Amino acid sequence: MPAKTPATIVTGFLGAGKTTLIRHLLANAGGRRIALIINEFGDLGVDGDILKGCGDETCTDEDVVELSNGCICCTVADDFIPALEKLLARPEPPDHILIETSGLALPQPLVRAFNWPGISTRVTVDGVVTVVDGKAVSEGRFAHDEAAVDAARAEDDNLDHETPLSELFDDQLACADLVVVNKADLLTEAETEALIARLKAGTRPSVQVLRSTMGALPCEVLLGHKAAAESDDRKAPHHDAEGEDHDHDEFESFIITRPEITDPSAFAARIADTIRSHDILRLKGFGSVAGKPMRLTIQAVGPRVETYFDRPLAASEPRETRLVVIGETGLDRAAIEAALSR
Repeated sequence: MPAKTPATIVTGFLGAGKTTLIRHLLANAGGRRIALIINEFGDLGVDGDILKGCGDETCTDEDVVELSNGCICCTVADDFIPALEKLLARPEPPDHILIETSGLALPQPLVRAFNWPGISTRVTVDGVVTVVDGKAVSEGRFAHDEAAVDAARAEDDNLDHETPLSELFDDQLACADLVVVNKADLLTEAETEALIARLKAGTRPSVQVLRSTMGALPCEVLLGHKAAAESDDRKAPHHDAEGEDHDHDEFESFIITRPEITDPSAFAARIADTIRSHDILRLKGFGSVAGKPMRLTIQAVGPRVETYFDRPLAASEPRETRLVVIGETGLDRAAIEAALSR
């Protein structure tokens, strides 16, 4: 029987740095034929466009499959399985498949999908890599103190301090074969060590927790775990993953279109102010800058905004700025649009 094609699932919360990690991996793939399946929350395919624009032979357009009809863990049969089958049916199938989940996806249903008939004999989950925004989690933005929650529950059975965000975070840790604490350069050594110790408490025994900056880890560290995760029973430490109610109504996204930018630095500052004022989880997109021939990539999580030019703008592309805004339900869209259009 032919060897199974290995697949690595890259999961993690919004803005943790999954796309940056994958881009670095592709640039250092060592000749491996790597295909990508990308699932984004929102209608603007920013992550896929960033990877297609990397200019590397390992991430050509045909190697990148984008699933944007909903969260990948909820559309396994309709979207994910057909996409996987299409990749495996290619005349030269990939050596390895990378799957980038949206920041809202539970990895468990996706891992279990590899047991489906027709898939189980052809592909295996080499490993689950969970990427963590070290600075954000250290500040407590995306996760609660799990020990405090357990202590409160012990005192009052009716008290539940977990939010949808903390449940997602717990599940992504519980399913991991490797946890990457990204943006470690924004933390002190003491903060990093404390965070690593805290994260290890939420993972299974023997799971490594590594630090990184800009997702820069060797390909050999990220791939080759041979975990066969689809044959495991991976559960979060504090709640049973079976029968979970994964409700995406807790989140919303929308796209803002505005003219080209005249001052990128001032616009980045305006984005940061808007995020702080409206509690936006993630903002990302592309823009054009007056007098510049290159496309500007914009990515923000919390008040931290990153901008860079990634490729020349095509003659057919409109000179405009398109941003996808992601947050918990209840965002004031009109106010956010007004803030970004001033």
